[in-house]
Amino acid sequence: MLTNKGHAAVRKLRQKYYDLFSKFYDRFIAMHASDKQGVLRDILAEQAGAAPGDCVLDICTGTGAALRPLAGRVGAKGLVVGLDFSSGMLGAAREKSRGNDRVCLIQADCGRLPFKTGVFTVVTCSHAFYELKGATQVNTLNEIKRCLKPGKPFLMMEHEVPENRLIRLLFYIRLISMGRERALQILKHEAGFLKQHFRQVRKAAVVTGKSKIYICT
Repeated sequence: MLTNKGHAAVRKLRQKYYDLFSKFYDRFIAMHASDKQGVLRDILAEQAGAAPGDCVLDICTGTGAALRPLAGRVGAKGLVVGLDFSSGMLGAAREKSRGNDRVCLIQADCGRLPFKTGVFTVVTCSHAFYELKGATQVNTLNEIKRCLKPGKPFLMMEHEVPENRLIRLLFYIRLISMGRERALQILKHEAGFLKQHFRQVRKAAVVTGKSKIYICT
């Protein structure tokens, strides 16, 4: 069992990994999701149903691909917060969001969100939830519920199992990195896992790309 120092060392190592990965992240996701036109985050924003004046949180925002389409829906009086624990990812997100005063970037852990209770109208997470390890997944879901306004949704976009053999291998390696038992639970019983934390879980159709969206309230 890891000590506090051990957990800190692992966290630092993961941050360095994602800082480096930020340079290749967008190309990897486009290949993985068969999203060459880059429209999946637009679909996520549409499904989120954010309206002018809303306050939206995108956790594990990575390079901020979801921030622009979300910001386009909240209008001049709304706000989109992109949160990630990697400074490298946030640096890339900052470049994408330059000049957009409706976007705010915060470096923090999603398992301990630095926000008051019930402040967000929508919380999103795209192609990142599987990256969370161990208890962080459950902690993150509990924090999402705490920060959402009553009855408002959490949307999780994730990859379907890829058809390409190489990409499918990378997909399975990513899952196994969470631990074999947890990986199999999520892969086979994804909706059931989410229903342990939300009353309603609906899988939305995605007409392009090899992805799926779960809408949880």
